[in-house]
Amino acid sequence: MKIGVVVHGPQMLDSGYAEKIMDILGSYGEVRARLGGTMGRTAVIDAKLEKKIDITQKLLPSQSINKFLDEDVDIIFLLNYGKSSVTGHAFGYKVSKRAKTNYGSKYTSNIPLIQIERPGESDGSVVPWDPELSDLAVEIADALRLKTVTPESIKREMKDKTKCTLKTHEENTEVRRKVAGVSPDENIFLNGIVVGRSKSSDITLVAENSVLISIIGGQLKKHGVEKLGKVDLENAIVKTGLLRRSRVQPRVLKSDKSNPKLKVTYLDHAAEDVYSLKDSDVVVTVGDDTTLVAADILYRFNVPIIGITDGDLDRVVEEGFKTRGSMVVEVESGWDDIIGKKIFSKLFNGQKTIEIMDIENFKGEIIQIIRSTTTSYKIL
Repeated sequence: MKIGVVVHGPQMLDSGYAEKIMDILGSYGEVRARLGGTMGRTAVIDAKLEKKIDITQKLLPSQSINKFLDEDVDIIFLLNYGKSSVTGHAFGYKVSKRAKTNYGSKYTSNIPLIQIERPGESDGSVVPWDPELSDLAVEIADALRLKTVTPESIKREMKDKTKCTLKTHEENTEVRRKVAGVSPDENIFLNGIVVGRSKSSDITLVAENSVLISIIGGQLKKHGVEKLGKVDLENAIVKTGLLRRSRVQPRVLKSDKSNPKLKVTYLDHAAEDVYSLKDSDVVVTVGDDTTLVAADILYRFNVPIIGITDGDLDRVVEEGFKTRGSMVVEVESGWDDIIGKKIFSKLFNGQKTIEIMDIENFKGEIIQIIRSTTTSYKIL
């Protein structure tokens, strides 16, 4: 039997269950694994599993499933470790639905998918999204000492907790989307960008004409909404809480950089593929969350960052790391984007990547731009 495994999220890797489950599945047939999502990449590297789990592509979980379907595997396992069974089941429901929709007419009923959710917890479960796989799901659940949960029970549960409503009034189209499994005082991410913070466990996102305008039960982050721009709220990827909850010992990969010129890349959007910058010598980051996420990821590749922030930090990971030689400059609130644009214009000449000879001279040029723009800044 050809088995595809889609691993989603850092917690499944940090807990050690991804490798354990892959070993169990190995007794059933040939196992191939790939990542679904992006934040799990650092966890794969830290766990030394990059030879067992393919992280070479930036794929959504549903895209990873579809890729396995294209490769004609017999069965696919989706491994996830949500904050709660509610968020985990909501995730599996949406992913299975999206994967089936994306794939077209080949699967008129169900795709051959089994979800393993929160295997280290008392509410952990195994979900056969194709009922024909129920017997196998029970076997796997017994091996992991988990219960099985039917797709029908999840669909009933999700009907009210994650429903999306659409209203059209004259020229305005309003979309409301409920978010399941939220706790008070958590970050709310839309397509990888922090757009607000929860104030309760009952959250509804509201968009008008594809622009997020309010969060019922939470507080909107205007700057995040501006960065997000227009959004298809019904199909957007919504996450809450921390991107990585575990405290880990990061693994730094060896690099072989012999070019005397230094490759410098500009990054002003945390949702971009930071891993594509691992061959840079320095990365200039703009924004608190962008700087924190990029610094933490690039630490694994020994790439320093020069961050421009304004103190509006949302703490999207439990603990962040920075490569030696990094520099973070904090300016007045709202000025990080202004200064970032000046740096991009004057030093990068509007190009995403440039070459320099000396990093310390380059840092000096950045400080000069900051000084000419504002007198209120500090180097952290």
